[in-house]
Amino acid sequence: MSDIVNEFNAYRSKMNDRILEDNNKIIKRIFNLDTNAFMEGALDVKTKELLGLVASAVLRCDDCIKYHLETCYKEGLKSEEVTEALGIATLVGGTIVIPHLRKAYEFWDALQES
Repeated sequence: MSDIVNEFNAYRSKMNDRILEDNNKIIKRIFNLDTNAFMEGALDVKTKELLGLVASAVLRCDDCIKYHLETCYKEGLKSEEVTEALGIATLVGGTIVIPHLRKAYEFWDALQES
């Protein structure tokens, strides 16, 4: 995988471990809720990941965007599906989303190169 993907995953893993080692019940429950929310249910995982991607872009969370992009990639979503979702996010979020859109495209391209 590309450096940008490896660096993101290494940092995320390291810091998640650090956060969870404090054994904070609230934080552990939030992490668990997040994990369970994106499992298969009435909506399939691909749809949930696209929803997460759009929400993350509108909220302008680059780490969240990267996380959902990587999961979209692992779930086998096509570039056309991902970029259409990012288009909707930009429409809903407005032009302030564009800097995050640039980073999203950079990360998606890095995933595609791996």
